[in-house]
Amino acid sequence: MLSSSLQRYFSSLTPVAPLATFRLAFGLLVLASVVRFWAKGWIAELYLRPKFFFSYYGFEWVRPLGMYTYGLFVVCGLCALLVAVGYWYRTASIGLFLSFTYIELMDKSTYLNHYYFVSLVALLLIMLPAGRYFSFDAHRHPQRWRNEVPRWTVDALRLLMGIVYCYAGLAKLNSDWLVHAMPLRIWLPAKNDLPLIGPLLGQLWVAYAFSWFGALYDLTIPYFLLNRRTRPLAYVTVVVFHVLTAILFPIGMFPYVMMVAALIFFPAEWHERVLKRLQGLLRRDSAPQRPVVPLHYNPVQRQLLLGALGVFFLVQLLLPFRYLLYPHELFWTEEGYRFSWRVMLMEKMGQVQFRVVDSQTKRALLVNNYEHLSVLQEKMMSTQPDMIVQFAHYLRDYYARQGVYAPQVYADAYVSLNGRLGKAFIDPSVNLARIHDDLRAKPWILPFDDEITGL
Repeated sequence: MLSSSLQRYFSSLTPVAPLATFRLAFGLLVLASVVRFWAKGWIAELYLRPKFFFSYYGFEWVRPLGMYTYGLFVVCGLCALLVAVGYWYRTASIGLFLSFTYIELMDKSTYLNHYYFVSLVALLLIMLPAGRYFSFDAHRHPQRWRNEVPRWTVDALRLLMGIVYCYAGLAKLNSDWLVHAMPLRIWLPAKNDLPLIGPLLGQLWVAYAFSWFGALYDLTIPYFLLNRRTRPLAYVTVVVFHVLTAILFPIGMFPYVMMVAALIFFPAEWHERVLKRLQGLLRRDSAPQRPVVPLHYNPVQRQLLLGALGVFFLVQLLLPFRYLLYPHELFWTEEGYRFSWRVMLMEKMGQVQFRVVDSQTKRALLVNNYEHLSVLQEKMMSTQPDMIVQFAHYLRDYYARQGVYAPQVYADAYVSLNGRLGKAFIDPSVNLARIHDDLRAKPWILPFDDEITGL
């Protein structure tokens, strides 16, 4: 019975319009993000001026390209535009994935969940037939035009959205978030100068209300968006929730990315109406009514695509749980924290003083971090152990070039987590110059001496 149900599902077809509108909106949003990044001068600030960049494990070869970094952003923006209009769609999707992901990997200190989300969507679009309808490719090559596609091609995007929301909700099921309303009870009062809602934000019950509603929202919104009866109100909730998030917290384009991506849950008829109105705005004559032309993959193509999607989603389901492989408190060590949809769960502040010791003379030098790092890099590094080690290795090599013999690097680090008093973070007796930056647990992180229960 289950096998026959799966067979029927994977053989079923659906109109392609949701893929076309998603492609258009997503491409334009990424283009807007690139333009915004350039206009604010962040390319030079983040990728040209710093002397050192924090690489990801296994991607140490990814580095900013000097002045050619501007060209990389041009390529990314151009690919986003081509994806939006569906011109050279497959090539543009590959280019968008590679260029955006390269930008994301250049410096760990710029990590944001929505950058990761954009890379995942771009990777999915390479595999999905979103360029077969309402696109320049379909206009130039009518034989490629299709108005029906396998249902699972549309559901792949819905599944990714569901994973993002549900994992973000599961991550909120912890004692700091639900029992102590942390970190919202720290962040919200800082916005008490906002009109209308400002006076409320300093009240404790509001922090608890936001915390509990945020967890409930993330855990349930995919199901309400899937249900035809609850979908309109659910989408209004999506807009209100993310507009409030954009007003209260400086998290860039993430709220707008999620508002646009959630449109994939709307039925095909809604997307077709949107595309017809867009045709009218563009003053293009509506295409004559065409017969249904479905897209059918041959057995080899279908098996390869489903296999690739299966691996993709298996990784997305398992990767956020890798923190279970580490013995210490996740929020304290951040081992397994990235790429797990843990959004805005911590107010973490740190301070690190590095000492470089000459192995021969035992002379010690204190390091001014800001001589080597940007303000953002120093802030992010001070609370993340893997970045502390990476910077220690940089200092080792830097001072070796300055004539210091076999430099030893020690760190006096103090971190405050979610309103707790600051406490020692790194064992100050460990020579970080000799510590390997890898995926193993880090025994030189000092104990948290507290407990955050939950997921």
